[in-house]
Amino acid sequence: MGEFVIKMPDVGEGVAEAELVEWHVKPGDPVREDMVLAAVMTDKATVEIPSPVDGVVLWLGAEIGDIVAVKAPLLRIEVAGEGEAVAEETPSPPRGEGARRADEGALPQVAREPSPPPSEPPPSSGPAGHLLPAGEKGRVATPETKPLASPAVRLRAQEAGVDLRQVSGSGPAGRITHDDLDRFVARGGQPAAAPAGLARRTATEEIKVTGLRRRIAEKMRLASSRIPHITYVEEVDVTDLEDLRATMNAGRKPDQQKLTILPFLMRALVRTLAEQPGVNATFDDDAGIITRYGAVHIGIATQTPAGLTVPVVRHAEARSIWDSAAELSRLADAARNGTAAREELSGSTITITSLGALGGIVTTPIINHPEVAIVGVNKIMMRPVWDGTQFIPRKIMNLSSSFDHRIVDGWDAAVFVQRLKALLETPALIFIEG
Repeated sequence: MGEFVIKMPDVGEGVAEAELVEWHVKPGDPVREDMVLAAVMTDKATVEIPSPVDGVVLWLGAEIGDIVAVKAPLLRIEVAGEGEAVAEETPSPPRGEGARRADEGALPQVAREPSPPPSEPPPSSGPAGHLLPAGEKGRVATPETKPLASPAVRLRAQEAGVDLRQVSGSGPAGRITHDDLDRFVARGGQPAAAPAGLARRTATEEIKVTGLRRRIAEKMRLASSRIPHITYVEEVDVTDLEDLRATMNAGRKPDQQKLTILPFLMRALVRTLAEQPGVNATFDDDAGIITRYGAVHIGIATQTPAGLTVPVVRHAEARSIWDSAAELSRLADAARNGTAAREELSGSTITITSLGALGGIVTTPIINHPEVAIVGVNKIMMRPVWDGTQFIPRKIMNLSSSFDHRIVDGWDAAVFVQRLKALLETPALIFIEG
């Protein structure tokens, strides 16, 4: 017998290290060639590490949440024959956010369902599942929606004959945890009973910040500590814009793309940035270099079950309003499903964040470092507006925009927002070239 040492692979793009977010094996587990062993996360994507050999896991070299350098040993596998010194495998395509490590103990069987024969962990959809077979351009086609749970939880549930659709999840976005599964089995496989009355809650929970949540925390800390923000809030009368949007959507069939307010804002941004190129920029504060861009790559802050991501609509300056709407919808779906390609989650030159659907009249958005500006969309409200002779009802929306005050002066920030306001209040101007 020999040993096969697998090292942290080089995932490309100059990445020197990655965070271990999930183990799919533990010491003593048999593995087969191409079986997924672990998942690691870089700043841009999560990738799975497959086994290049058949064998038995002898040793794991890192814990969940550890930052592992490229070429550092990850695990050792006992193989038939003499083995080899090391293996540096090319990782599989990126997938969604990983889940926690499986417990070593097995669950007791629930009698109401037969236990299937041992097999590979079943594939699952969404951000917490295994990578499904890649379709065109390497993207993943997701099956019907399943309960949110890690592959380890799904495997334990299948071995115990538990239908996860009957289990109530206590994790983020209703994710089913190992504890949820344990409680379900302890009750004999019955759903939790409704509470009899009010009771004190004394439980506490410590959650290690790993994976995408750690990346979000690092980005927000970097942006808030290094960028002196100036936030400028302005009211925008979008009555005419909303009327135009309704007219443009009226002739669309149910299966055709509809317009939200964001494609109009994207077109208005393209016009405004052409007049103020200093806002369509990034700032390398270590090198002291501002980079201004002719192309307009608009990041769209998107909430997903795994956390905040920013897919990028590239070359918005070359897109029609309908093309912008279609690309925006496609990217948002890909981000939420965990199927966005790595290059679709980086490279923005300015970002839009929209919380208006949830309410809120003012926000103070954090700039997406190293960009120098972010535009926030707030709730549209019907308000009385004095026209000189009487009050008339108008649809009013606030724009809450933040700027890097080292690069964008307050005056320039105000001019930028006022130009956006003018375009949105007279939407015909958005479509006039020149």
